[in-house]
Parts: sequence; structure tokens; C-alpha cells
Amino acid sequence: MTLTPVEPTIKSRPVYAPLEPRPGHLHLIIADGEGADAVTDMLAKTSDAGQLLASAHLMYCPGPNGTDLTERLRALGALQFFRAPTIPALLPRLKRVLVDAHMGSQFYLAGTEGLCGQAETAIMQTGFPASAIQKEHRGSTVRRVQCVHCKGITENVATDPFQCSHCGLSLFVRDHYSRRLAAFQGVNIDAEDPGDVPPSVVRFK
Repeated sequence: MTLTPVEPTIKSRPVYAPLEPRPGHLHLIIADGEGADAVTDMLAKTSDAGQLLASAHLMYCPGPNGTDLTERLRALGALQFFRAPTIPALLPRLKRVLVDAHMGSQFYLAGTEGLCGQAETAIMQTGFPASAIQKEHRGSTVRRVQCVHCKGITENVATDPFQCSHCGLSLFVRDHYSRRLAAFQGVNIDAEDPGDVPPSVVRFK
């Protein structure tokens, strides 16, 4: 599977590009689901993948659609490999590794927008520049959405509109994206005409 296409809409919408190998003393690779394919494609672009992997910390978890390519990544032979069952279980490990990371580290994020966004937020909170972070969207297009009314976040939203898992409001999924929250924004769709909610359709898979 190649780079998941993203239609340009508004300025805050994240932009993705294929991962490219870069020089660095630490290569921190974080992926989920089909993001494993982006990692192997990136390594195929360098004549010395072994050297990159010798200074790489690779973290992976299955995708929301069940895709699990753990063994493919484990077999690459990275200096350190960590497999988590979910993104929330992966993030504490990432934050611990960032404590000892130094400028000159390179970050490669691949997979769902939820994974890429949350990992990017954790990295930038430690002071690393955006220029050190590469992101490639692969696989599922389900979204992480914040309700602008109750501020609750619902993971893996596939339909639009959808019911907020916290306050129960019917929300329209906007393309507006908050990098701070690593989430798209959901707005009450029937605020002016309560109960007038169009049928939900699957927009994200």
C-alpha cells in the first residue's frame, strides 16, 4: 500500500510525504498498521540500511483495522524494537526515550493520522523542531476527533456525523486539525434544529 492520499482542504490539514532516510545519530521510528510498509520502503531507499538500523529505536503497534506487521519490523534488526498493543500503550515508551534524545535525532512517523499526530505532539513538546520529524500516512483513514463542546476525544471515528462518546451530541467532522491536540474538530450538527440529524455515512475507513 502506498502513501494514503489526502485531499487538500484547509490550511490546518496535515500534509504527508514519503519517508526519506536522513543522517542522524539516533533514528526514532514510530509506526502502526500499514505504516510498517512505509518503514521498509524508506529503508529500501538507502544503500546502508544496516547502519541506520544500528542506531534506530523502532516502536510499533497494530492499526485500528487490525493490521499487525510486527514480525516484519522485528526482523529488520533495529538496535531496539518495542511492540505495543495500542497507541496509548506506545506513547509512554516514546516519552521515556525522548528524555535521552539529543538534537540531531531523526524522527520517522508512519501509519494512521492518530499515530502520527500524537507522536509528533510528544516529540515537539520536548523541544525538537518540526524539521526533524517526517510523517507518512498509510492505511486506515479513521480520525481522532475532539468534540468542541465537551472537549472529549473520540478515537477511530469512521462515520460523519457521529455521536460524541462523551456527551452524546451529534457531531459533524471538520477538516480543521489541532496539532496541539492531535485531533480533528467535531461540531454539533443540529444545534439550530435539535433532532435534525442527517444519516451517518462512512467517510473514513
